[in-house]
Amino acid sequence: MEIALGAYNNERAFTQELPEISSVPILKQLAGNGFGVAAFEGGKMVGFLCSVEPFENAFRSTDVRGVFSPMSANGAVMENHGMIYAALYQAAAKKWVQAGAMSHAICLYEHDEEAKQKLFQYGFGMRCVDAIRPMETIDCAKLSGYEFLELSKEDYASVYPLYLALNEHYCTSPYFMNRKADTLEEFLEFSERNKERFFAAKTGGELCAYMKVSDQGETFIASGDFYRHITGAYCLPEHRGRGVYKNLLNYVINTLKTEGYTRLGVDFESINPSGSGFWLKHFRAYTNGVVRRIDERIIQRVSLI
Repeated sequence: MEIALGAYNNERAFTQELPEISSVPILKQLAGNGFGVAAFEGGKMVGFLCSVEPFENAFRSTDVRGVFSPMSANGAVMENHGMIYAALYQAAAKKWVQAGAMSHAICLYEHDEEAKQKLFQYGFGMRCVDAIRPMETIDCAKLSGYEFLELSKEDYASVYPLYLALNEHYCTSPYFMNRKADTLEEFLEFSERNKERFFAAKTGGELCAYMKVSDQGETFIASGDFYRHITGAYCLPEHRGRGVYKNLLNYVINTLKTEGYTRLGVDFESINPSGSGFWLKHFRAYTNGVVRRIDERIIQRVSLI
């Protein structure tokens, strides 16, 4: 816990929007599942790397089993930091591959350059980003000809065509993320179950953009009474570059701010050029998710590892 909190507070020195914490709630659970490793020197722990148990269909766009080490489920002291991460991954990867996990994902802090460089050297590439901002509006000109509003639950189905367009966008270059689209019934049921809210931009009476907001995100700090998280977003290509999405974001911020929320977060794929460019302009990144895909044919030789 001391190592985890030290790493978090180091990132917090760069990203003041992150809340102060006194513990990492996921550590006890992950430390006991048998898929983590720890490094010791002179009887003192100097690093650890834990993961969730292996799960099927990693990232919902592959047919392989994967593992994931969430934010603060890994860490190392600063001395020999990169080398400790290298040794931790070597030991953990052996466990993961023996369990049939071919997709390895590790959430690192945005400013932990030493750990990122070492894992990049070991075949990882960047995939996901978590980012945060204060609940304050961004500087942009007001846009005429568009209406910005929060949709009622009865109107959620009107978002579905834009959701399908977003799913098609997932398949384009350089994204290449082949996720199966939910049916309309699944889309509505998921939104209801997760208490999601939809904000939208309209022009000529038709939806041209939406933003989905939930009460929690993918890191353990992405929740609470003062936090809300963007979990889906799309703007039709013909309406981009006009300030539609900036104005929609400001509408969301103003609405949530009046409800008492002080922080807004988002997670997105770094392999999405348009989305990544927008979010990083208006939010401050605090994690980088890095991923390595193992050749699944190695499973035939796993007994030799």
